[in-house]
Amino acid sequence: MTYPPEPQYPGEPDAPPRYPTAPPPYPVPPQQSAPQYPPPPSYPQPSDPRPSGAEVPQQPARHPHELDFEQRRAHIARHQRATDITAWGQLLLHLPNFAASLLLITGISVTLFDNAPWIPVAVWIASGALVFHRPTESFFATNFLHLRRPSPAEAARLGPIWREVTLRAGIDGANYELWIEESDGLNAYAAAGHIVGVTRFSLERLPSGQLAGVLAHELGHHTGGHAWSGLLGFWYALPGRFAWVVVRKVVLGLMVMSSYISPLVTGALALVLGCGLVSLVTTAWFIVLPVLLAPYLLAGVSRQAELRADRHAAALGFAPMLVEVLQAMHAEGEARAAALHAVGGAPRRPGTLAKLLSSHPDLHTRLHHLQRHLPPGPSRH
Repeated sequence: MTYPPEPQYPGEPDAPPRYPTAPPPYPVPPQQSAPQYPPPPSYPQPSDPRPSGAEVPQQPARHPHELDFEQRRAHIARHQRATDITAWGQLLLHLPNFAASLLLITGISVTLFDNAPWIPVAVWIASGALVFHRPTESFFATNFLHLRRPSPAEAARLGPIWREVTLRAGIDGANYELWIEESDGLNAYAAAGHIVGVTRFSLERLPSGQLAGVLAHELGHHTGGHAWSGLLGFWYALPGRFAWVVVRKVVLGLMVMSSYISPLVTGALALVLGCGLVSLVTTAWFIVLPVLLAPYLLAGVSRQAELRADRHAAALGFAPMLVEVLQAMHAEGEARAAALHAVGGAPRRPGTLAKLLSSHPDLHTRLHHLQRHLPPGPSRH
């Protein structure tokens, strides 16, 4: 039996297969070299070139009394207001004026209102509550103190400073209103029950720390009760003061008229008025004498209130700033005196009576009381 022959497998190729060669390159036009541009022109160097080691101008130094405002939690005190001894003193010293005004209002009411004379008296007594009435305060600030509301830019500057002051004091700053006085003087004041006024000059020129010291001083007047007690006493004294002004003008008018008639008539009128004054003093001395002494005593109490407000600002850490402000105010007064002297004028020095009636202590007294609150070192004056 025969078998078919085994299949023959292709062996290894003797040579690798040959592929067609790459096509010839596509003909391109001859390349031309890019044109050469002329070199940039050379400019002449300045005659006084800046030296290589020149320093960059530095920014002006930051005032040491500028504050760093930090966002922190507010701790509001339980008691926002108090009535210190100077506020009670003001109220007590205004009692004679209040009594004189009450007698005047009662006399007018009895004369004009026979049926119910107590109604005008009750209305007048209740009107003292207007000291804490916000719309009345705004009317008072605008028309009597000549203040205005701060502009948005002014409010943006005042806001952080006032917040820093009230945070340190533990006071809710929203209970008070900030007002601006259009003045070129360095000043601020507390008025009525919720008004804190500051001059435009103080707002624009004082560093934030010094402005905070001024505002802290005025806040001390409010928290101590100085502002509302003084205004309340002034309000209740108005009828008596108005009556005194009217009587004085009438008496002076009668004296002038009598001088045109005869010196004898003038003398007789003066004698009658003198006897009436003596009779009034002897019969109502318990009212007349305190009324005559009240301005001097009130001025003394007011000076003590200023020292207490300084102490309040110093307790909040603003003693060095307040010292600088007081010295600036003193320098401003000296500059005005020098300008007056330059044009031939003579500045008036306050006499003893004027000092007794001054509502503010002198500069040296205030600086002396602030010394104990200053940090040790060269900052003490």
